[in-house]
Amino acid sequence: MTTRRLRVAIGGMAIESSEFCPHRSTYEDFRVTRGADLLARYTWTSPDDPMAPQVEWVPLVHAVALPGGPVVRETFERIRDELTDRIRDAAPLDGLVFDIHGAMSVVGLTDAEAELTAAVREATGPETLISAAMDLHGNVSYDFARHLDLLTAHRLAPHEDAWETRERAARKLVERLAGGAGRPHRAWVQVPVLLPGEKTSTRLEPARSLYGSLAGIEAMDGICDAALWVGYAWADEERCRAAVVVTGDDARLALDQAGSLARRYWEARHDFTFVGPTGQADACIARAVASTARPFLISDSGDNPTAGGAGDLGYMLERLLANEDLAAGRATALHPGIHDPAAVETCFAAGVGAEVSLAVGGHVSAGTGEHAKPCPLTGRVVSLQTLDGVRAAAVRHGGVTAVLTERRKPFHTRADFGEIDPAAYDLVVVKIGYLEPELYDMAADWLLALTPGGVDQDLLRLGHRHVARPLYPFDDEGFTDPEMVPVLL
Repeated sequence: MTTRRLRVAIGGMAIESSEFCPHRSTYEDFRVTRGADLLARYTWTSPDDPMAPQVEWVPLVHAVALPGGPVVRETFERIRDELTDRIRDAAPLDGLVFDIHGAMSVVGLTDAEAELTAAVREATGPETLISAAMDLHGNVSYDFARHLDLLTAHRLAPHEDAWETRERAARKLVERLAGGAGRPHRAWVQVPVLLPGEKTSTRLEPARSLYGSLAGIEAMDGICDAALWVGYAWADEERCRAAVVVTGDDARLALDQAGSLARRYWEARHDFTFVGPTGQADACIARAVASTARPFLISDSGDNPTAGGAGDLGYMLERLLANEDLAAGRATALHPGIHDPAAVETCFAAGVGAEVSLAVGGHVSAGTGEHAKPCPLTGRVVSLQTLDGVRAAAVRHGGVTAVLTERRKPFHTRADFGEIDPAAYDLVVVKIGYLEPELYDMAADWLLALTPGGVDQDLLRLGHRHVARPLYPFDDEGFTDPEMVPVLL
């Protein structure tokens, strides 16, 4: 057992990237944190935390971005190089908390996390223990995982345990370092299933039970952690599929538990269903207008910016305006979050109360299909505000109010809407997949609209070409007994 304070660094790079989204993520899309600001992200780095007497936390650099399209190579290399340079400058390190997502795509690379992690491992050297905290929608290839000593993922979707996951990665690492346990065994296996997050929410079975079983596996003697990833469905790479990693000192038990969990996931593949009732856009709007439940929420799931969509499609706005009751004002609808900087500039120049004629959306997604054409909108500017540093303009036509933003921005909480009260509208159409907790609590009822876009829920119509086959649901008939043999990394 060590009696000196451990030197444990913190750093990483996190983004979820849809390869079917025309957006490209650049350095300006990332929030980059260093020094004391980086340590302040985490509650467990506080001097009052029980780990404090044991650990000297060493902040490196952390870069996180709103999900979007693939990261341009220059940006990836810039952040990678800063991270690895800071690792070398901070040497020697006992450990590293590697705070990542797991679904980053980079232009020109086929396994961005493997490239990043290999560079990190080279910088730390072989003796430093690396503990990765990940999103369960990440991809876990062999080449990626073999550079890590501990890796864990969220156990809830929606990710209400995201900070708990990071804390678990840190505490497990410190426990091993302080106790002198050394490098554990890691049993890794992939499962040939690739499903969108909206079909794998832990609010429903079978994901609820599968993820609910992880704590029990972790509690077994000889086991340190158990993690299950559903993978990221909107990238088109060989690594895209579900994966299991069970970590522990008992190699045989880790292998057995990894194999059992993988088999249960495979056997449940047909049981995964959408987290809520679904329908095409017009049918969802008609059902919502006819309902007495207020507010009635609809997810514009295909253009969800927090899954990697461009967030610039006016498709749902067009469908709302095509509904006679909404166009006439007999019912009201709010549709926030359409990314269109030119339209926002026009509205701010015109001012509140002005009439404007706009062509909304499609400035990033132009040319990707009929659904990406701009939506004509003539109406009155009813709100101009700045939300988290992003200018937003609300324009009303009949009963439909569209909130346009100068940058891609999610609307997940009541605070995201600013001065606009979403509960005052009959319908609220949000660019999201499954509803985040505050929206879920707000909704008197809701529907998941199966809309087109860069994160289309209909995977088969997106055109994957590079995923490893066979793979469910792309292949099903005759694909009944895949070889899933866990290996030790």
